[in-house]
Amino acid sequence: MSQVGAFPGMDVFRKRTIRATPSPLDKATIISIYPMEIEEVKHTVQPGIFKIPAGTPQHPAILVVGPSSWWRELDEQQPLLEIPVSSIQIADSIVRDYCNGLFCCDMSEKMPGLFFIPGNLSLETVKKDHKDKLDSAERKQRNWFMDLVRAADVLWSQSNGNPLAISQQMRLAADQLQLKDKPWLADFTTAQLVNCPACGALRNSDFPICQHCKVVIDKVRFEALGLKFAS
Repeated sequence: MSQVGAFPGMDVFRKRTIRATPSPLDKATIISIYPMEIEEVKHTVQPGIFKIPAGTPQHPAILVVGPSSWWRELDEQQPLLEIPVSSIQIADSIVRDYCNGLFCCDMSEKMPGLFFIPGNLSLETVKKDHKDKLDSAERKQRNWFMDLVRAADVLWSQSNGNPLAISQQMRLAADQLQLKDKPWLADFTTAQLVNCPACGALRNSDFPICQHCKVVIDKVRFEALGLKFAS
């Protein structure tokens, strides 16, 4: 029930989220040598959308972030309480939330080349004063790329050349390591997955044997390749 003397819609104004002026000194710089653009969205804070351009060890990309805020409701009569989140917490969350859970990433010695440094830093300052961090990030990213390539080789073999088994990051890893001879790096736009006439599962039509039931589908090609089953 409306209070006597209250203006219509007063509750709407009372519940508005109005940020206090953030400190201009509360800054953190995210550095990326990962050759893909990264977009992280934090739905519970404002600002909550962060885009980091693609970078390389030679030309790192940077994103300077400030503090964000979220709001807590105390009761129906009081305005929402702003809870500030420091730039360091935001930067750490962006890096961890993107990297954590990536295939083959251990968040230690095998991970994308993504890290942050407290403060508002220029690219020149990062290259001059934090070369050790850039070198460490490059080493960790190379380790991660090598693990992705090894995993891709196994998946390619186990799936009998199914292009769906190879992720975009695996192809990116092989490209960055300059491993041009990998068969799973080929253009798979023409690769056709068809149903196996024996088991019905999808199989790569470029191979004579079904990877699922091991039935020889194309006997002519099987014999032409000189293949035979192990005894």
